[in-house]
Amino acid sequence: MKSYNLIKMQKKVKKYMDEDRYAHTQGVMYMCAALAMAHGEDLMSAQVAGLLHDCAKCMSNDKKLKICEKNGIAVSVAEAENPFLLHAKLGAYLARKKYDVEEEDILNAIRYHTTGRPRMSRLEKIVYIADYIEPLRNKAQNLPLIRERAFCDLDETMYLILRDTLEYLGTSADVLDPMTKMAYDYYKENREEN
Repeated sequence: MKSYNLIKMQKKVKKYMDEDRYAHTQGVMYMCAALAMAHGEDLMSAQVAGLLHDCAKCMSNDKKLKICEKNGIAVSVAEAENPFLLHAKLGAYLARKKYDVEEEDILNAIRYHTTGRPRMSRLEKIVYIADYIEPLRNKAQNLPLIRERAFCDLDETMYLILRDTLEYLGTSADVLDPMTKMAYDYYKENREEN
């Protein structure tokens, strides 16, 4: 595992975020650390992934599209119509290019922190969950239960979050990434088998 200077990285990330987004990012980073300790994940990897998960979030939609076009990053029809959806994919790209992150697990944790996917690594699940439950979040249904389960069972927590996300997005399915439904189906089936 490569060593990272988290203090230096935080200062750099902060330059590209508004105050609220940076507060959220810090919450996710700390929640990633707590979940990593609870589940035996590498602490540095979890903190780096948490810190960088939204590193592309605050740039304009036009800039997101231009960077993708310039660097050959595939943009789906849904992403072209809703460029805010690109921040996870673009965040993984920036983590590699701008912050020198080489570990595929960290990059995938950033890439899939909004959609999830089937067969996620432990780190990917930690970042996905931490983004949902960090202390500043307070609107999601079932949040107390999900926060409690997050420290006991990552797969069950993935199922609960994905289920609630699909229920919430049901009315706006035009911005739903198909990967989210695939992830839900996977964790639902996994839950039923166990």
